[in-house]
Amino acid sequence: MNKDVPVFVAVGRRKTSTARVRVASGSGKILVNDKPVEEYCFTEALAKTATLPVSVAGLDGSLDIAVRVNGGGCNSQAGAISHGIARAIEKYNPELRTVLKKAGLLTRDGRSKERKKSGQPGARKRFQFSKR
Repeated sequence: MNKDVPVFVAVGRRKTSTARVRVASGSGKILVNDKPVEEYCFTEALAKTATLPVSVAGLDGSLDIAVRVNGGGCNSQAGAISHGIARAIEKYNPELRTVLKKAGLLTRDGRSKERKKSGQPGARKRFQFSKR
């Protein structure tokens, strides 16, 4: 990223993943943990999920995006990247809020794994009941 261009910073989260995103005007490079997004998100579907806010906003090839992501698995990291990019684009251009909101990209997905309860083998599963 260029030093004299304003940078917009945002954080995206999904399950236990956290993505810290920096967006600036540029040539359209998207780096995730210092790797191109296609290399880091190893399937096409994950890469598409991660970069969805850029295409929805119509800013393909005009933003340089640098992401630091940690925690969780590949799917939740892609969701966290998407959430962080959407929030940073909203700061970059507040007029795009309605477009991103309509696509559901600004909403934090609060679903996460339910904790295991004591006296049970899992979160919801019960041990087998024996009447006699």
